[in-house]
Amino acid sequence: MTETKLMALREAVNLAMSEEMRKDENIYLMGEDVGVYGGDFGTSVGMFEEFGPKRVKDTPISEAAIAGAAIGSAITGLRPIVDVTFMDFITIALDAIVNNGAKNNYMFGGGLKTPVTFRVASGSGIGSAAQHSQSLEAWLTHIPGIKVVAPGTANDAKGLLKSSIRDNNIVIFMEPKALYGKKEEVNQDSDFYIPLGKGEIKRQGSDLTIVTYGRMLERVLKAAEEVAEQGINVEVVDPRTLIPLDKELIINSVKKTGKLMLVNDAYKTGGFIGEIATMVTESEAFDYLDHPIVRLASEDVPVPYARKLEQAILPDVSKIKEAIIKVVNKGN
Repeated sequence: MTETKLMALREAVNLAMSEEMRKDENIYLMGEDVGVYGGDFGTSVGMFEEFGPKRVKDTPISEAAIAGAAIGSAITGLRPIVDVTFMDFITIALDAIVNNGAKNNYMFGGGLKTPVTFRVASGSGIGSAAQHSQSLEAWLTHIPGIKVVAPGTANDAKGLLKSSIRDNNIVIFMEPKALYGKKEEVNQDSDFYIPLGKGEIKRQGSDLTIVTYGRMLERVLKAAEEVAEQGINVEVVDPRTLIPLDKELIINSVKKTGKLMLVNDAYKTGGFIGEIATMVTESEAFDYLDHPIVRLASEDVPVPYARKLEQAILPDVSKIKEAIIKVVNKGN
């Protein structure tokens, strides 16, 4: 029987890193405030004491230098985990990631691996304002050679992070900062891995498929449970990784329900859910649709600092429920 423990998402991230670092001395953690402070979101508490300053390395405040150092060390055979803190800060590191790390495997015919996991606290919901609240996955999914992982539960975060650390490519690992403190049952097996590219149906249904990930998973599941009282049966598909994407899982679900809604908390224009919508329209699932595909996402405005304004621009349970009812009733 699998042993589980009630853990917050930040604790699951800590456990995943610690387990992998105990297994492989080439794995190390680097970033701002990851050492004695334990990480800006508490994700590396206790790791400095266990692994020491050579393997839990505090860095200067320069994301460009951090990314360059990480990619350089990966080329030499190490496996760095980089705590970028806020996802917004990855913009400063994009040259090293996009123009170097993501290209190495291809340009050297598979002979030069670049196993770096960039952990980023993504999304809004904690009042961090416009420069610390973005979900920029669409920028990164556009680049061949980068894998993008987006867990929505603590247990998924553990299993997916362990697989990310073992991957030989650049991996962007999105951690929904609004869920860092949410506690769930987490698998305690040190050999628990969730393969990248394998999604999961979080709720079975027959009337509508909703594809969502990260922070919005919690809200979509709650909305699905509430509309079930009205006899509406929603299927919730969590891809868990955006690149590689479990296309077959999504297509099969849409073929079953005939309707598709996509929900995330990134900006709507140019967001990754638009890519999922296009993928479905180009597949055999298109002929099964009996309602236009619907997208719910953040408004195309900088994220406000004021909590009420911040919540107003995001999909919440009531907005998701309203959209579900509209789609299902119109489709019928």
